[in-house]
Amino acid sequence: MIVASVLLAALAVALAWPVPARLSRAAWPARAPGTALVVWQSIALTGGLSMIGSLLLFGLSAYGDDPITAVDALVSVTLAGRLPVGATIFQIGSLTFAFLLAGHLVLNLAATFIRTERQRRRHLDLVALLSDPVPGEPRTRRLDHAAPVAYCLPGAFRSVTVLSDGLLALLDENELRAVIEHERAHLQQQHALVLLSFRSWGNALPWFPIAHLAEIAVEALVEFIADDKAREVVDGRQLASAIAIIGSSGSTSGGPPDVDSPAADLRVDTRVATTRIKRLIDGPPQLSSSSRVAIRAAAAALLLTPAAVLLSLIMVA
Repeated sequence: MIVASVLLAALAVALAWPVPARLSRAAWPARAPGTALVVWQSIALTGGLSMIGSLLLFGLSAYGDDPITAVDALVSVTLAGRLPVGATIFQIGSLTFAFLLAGHLVLNLAATFIRTERQRRRHLDLVALLSDPVPGEPRTRRLDHAAPVAYCLPGAFRSVTVLSDGLLALLDENELRAVIEHERAHLQQQHALVLLSFRSWGNALPWFPIAHLAEIAVEALVEFIADDKAREVVDGRQLASAIAIIGSSGSTSGGPPDVDSPAADLRVDTRVATTRIKRLIDGPPQLSSSSRVAIRAAAAALLLTPAAVLLSLIMVA
């Protein structure tokens, strides 16, 4: 199990910096944002599983030569209130840290979800009180605010797209339709849940540089995905025009700062907004279907690697 632990540790280290750092600088994600999002999710999950798995296997090596025997011995020895013969402080510490890390990540995810859901419910109540329905646009509310604002508020049982009077005054009918379709794409594809998971990862491991890098990359990708979904209904140039008009208005507001939801174009930084406009007007063609399939297959294989290592240990035993 020591060899397997080292292999998983090496994989965890690779996924902790060099691989995601290179992915964040690559040009192809903008051409296939959905596929790139799958890759980022695979990197995050595989990195976490590899890190915890490496610690677990190293710690379990004190209890046996294979995972099944080691887990059985761990239960027996723990219930008896003693330590295995020959166990080192590093093995016991590794096992303890693995359980603590896994618990920390799970509890942080649960806490982030609960806190975010409470904030969303409170904000949905405020929106319902302070805004009016937009005629002909279901689940869309008009907010009496001079700044150009558009954002979506997802919820378990209700969700809305919020538009301000300032936004409605700036955009023509086609540009407004483009913004609405962009926001609805966020809601339909549950981007809030994706962002929440990466935000939780960053909150749980604030000292982990790749967590912040991943969050930034994923925030940009969900905007690209929503843009692509919107231009299935409207001309991409209309959405690009809306982004440019809103950006040139001088407003820096967007979705509510205390609500973890993908908001409109105004919350995206200038660099991402510029990239979005270029993609919508004269961006390079999307990756070929074969390239997207190959990348997704590689992401799936990466995700299965920790399980494959564990399964190989069990089969050898």
